[in-house]
Formats: sequence, C-alpha cells, structure tokens
Amino acid sequence: MIINPFLIEIPDGELRDLEQRLRNTRWPGAIDPQTWADGSSLSFMRDLVGYWLEKFDWKAQEARLNRLSQFVAEIAGLKIHFILVKGKGPSPMPLILTHGWPGSFLEMERVIPLLTDPVAHGGNERDAFDLVVPSLPGYAFSSAPERPGISPFEIAGLWQKLMIGLGYERFGAQGGDIGAAVSSWLGFRFPGNVIGLHLNYIPGSFSAPLDEGLAQLSPAEKDFRKAAANWADKEGAYAHIQATKPQTLAYGISDSPVGLAAWLVEKFSSWSDCNGDVLSVFTMDTLLTEICLYWFSGSLDASLRLYKESKAQPLSFRKGQRITPPVAISHFAKELPQPPRSWVERVYNVVAWNEHVAGGHLAAMERPEELVADIRAHFGSLR
Repeated sequence: MIINPFLIEIPDGELRDLEQRLRNTRWPGAIDPQTWADGSSLSFMRDLVGYWLEKFDWKAQEARLNRLSQFVAEIAGLKIHFILVKGKGPSPMPLILTHGWPGSFLEMERVIPLLTDPVAHGGNERDAFDLVVPSLPGYAFSSAPERPGISPFEIAGLWQKLMIGLGYERFGAQGGDIGAAVSSWLGFRFPGNVIGLHLNYIPGSFSAPLDEGLAQLSPAEKDFRKAAANWADKEGAYAHIQATKPQTLAYGISDSPVGLAAWLVEKFSSWSDCNGDVLSVFTMDTLLTEICLYWFSGSLDASLRLYKESKAQPLSFRKGQRITPPVAISHFAKELPQPPRSWVERVYNVVAWNEHVAGGHLAAMERPEELVADIRAHFGSLR
C-alpha cells in the first residue's frame, strides 16, 4: 500500500469560479421565505450566501484543517484520503472513525483531540486512541469509484486493508449514518481484526431477521416500524432520489453551489437538535466549510451514488448470522428513527446502550463530549 502525505490546496482559480457562481445565483421564489417546511429557507439561504461572499475565509479554514495529519493511501485502485493522529498514552488503541452523509472528515474534528489526548481533556491516559479518520470514496479528497459496486460492504474491505497497511492488525471501529454501516460490515466481515464497535446510529438499510414473524413483534418494535414509515413519507425524498436517480440530481448540485448548499443545509437543520435554529448548533463557518469540502471534491455524483450502492447491497442478515464483536450504541434524542434494542440484538452483540436527552444525527459535531465518554467507556472495557 502506497501512502503519501497530503495537504489541502484549493487553487485560486477554483475559488474565483465559486465566487462568480455565487454572485450569478438565480434565486427561486417562496410563498414564505422564512419557513423550512418546504425545504431550505429562502431567507436563511440568502443570509448564508451573503456570508459566504463577504465574510467566509476558505483559506483560513484550509490552513486550520491542514494542521491535521493528512495522508492519501492507494488501495484497490482508489486514492483514500485519511487523517492519522497518534494517541498520547502508554498503549493507545487503534480506532477507525467513519463519517456519513451529509458529513465528511470534518464531522470528527472536535472528537479527535478528546480521543487522542485524554489527559488534556479530563480523561485518563489509558483511554488514548490512535485515530484513523478516512474520507469515504468520492467524498472530500478520496477519489470517486470508477465502477459500480462500491457499497459500504466493499468500503469495509478497503478500511480493513488501510488499517492493516498502517500496522493495526486489531482495531476498533466507530461511526454514524453511512459510517455505521461501514463499521457494521467491518465487524461482520473481519471479526478477527475488529476489537469492538461503537455506533451512534443504526443504518436505515439495517434489516434484522424476524425469526418469529411480524405478528410476534414487540410493541416497541411495531412503534419503530410505524415511526420509520412516517419519517420516510415526510422526510425521505432525498434518500429515494439518491438511491434511484443520483446522476440527475448531480447535474444541478455540481453546477450550482447554492443548490448544493440548500441540499446539505436542510439536513443540518432538520436532523440536528437545533429546535428550528440551525445556527444554535452550527456556525456559518462550519456549515460553509462542510459545503466547500463537497464542492471542491468534484465528485458529487459519487457521494450521492453511495446511496444507490447501499440499496443494492443493504445491511441485511439471514437467520443465524451475527456481528460478533461487542457493540455499544449511543442513541441521541433527536436522532432519525432507530430500532429498539430488542430489534438490534437479533444481529448485533450489544453490550451497552446509552440514551442521551439531547443531540441529533451529527453527534460528533453536536455532542462531542458525551459521544467520547461513551466511546471511552466501551473500548475501555475491551482493552
């Protein structure tokens, strides 16, 4: 495996092109510019783009991100971008953190110092981790797949090669959203390598075997199925598009940075525990840095297509199949619909289940200290 150091260096020409596109935006109308009920608020989007043009400093964000130790590894014909930060302690545990959509490696920025340098953040040196934070294929600075079939199942194989190539024969895995699917497949496919799993979401594609049939579902499981169906009806249009016709959507958001921003920001608003005020959880700089990482990737089609690949190879299991490494779950109050513990235990070896009264889908950004406490506790029991 070939590994090279990496720095983010967006050419000035791309920045000028972005500015020109922003200034030439053709805005839609809206019956109520303030509401988010029909999608991203027109009023908010105008404020966001105004800030983007007049106050946002990409070069400052680029310099900050470049303080992270970044690399690119060539694995199975793909260039995989990743962060590697060594832990400060007597025996750091290797841990691979995988982001989801609409996130990126930026999603993990706040938890990296907490996990690698626990003493400096109220922890014990025995809780230190060596962290590997890869970018999914087609996201940020990882190259886009050039063939179909690169699903979370296949990405788990790439991650296993990456960790072994870095010298980590045994390691933990953590993730939410798509990252939870990749981590789950890691545990299923490579139980000899995976010490344990920590998940802050159960992937929407997860299908547990129902040995007794639907009639024997518990009341909590029936409630989950109803809640999931209701959520999919009201909020699931994005997933249906990305899992069926991602290329059509890609034309629009690859050409319009405002279109991309609206597509992403809606999810930061509706999926976080922000009570309708997205800026109470995320700053303008954070939102725009995330949006820019998608824009500058040049592979928005691939980031969308991962939903289609996930649908083609969902996280489903037959009777008797198990994910054997011990799993801890952190469930944050405003998370997307998530199955109850009884449902999850049909496949996962659940050893801990932590309920949190606040926080949403982007827990590593919203509630980093609480997430880290759960990660430390789970893997502390496995050291």
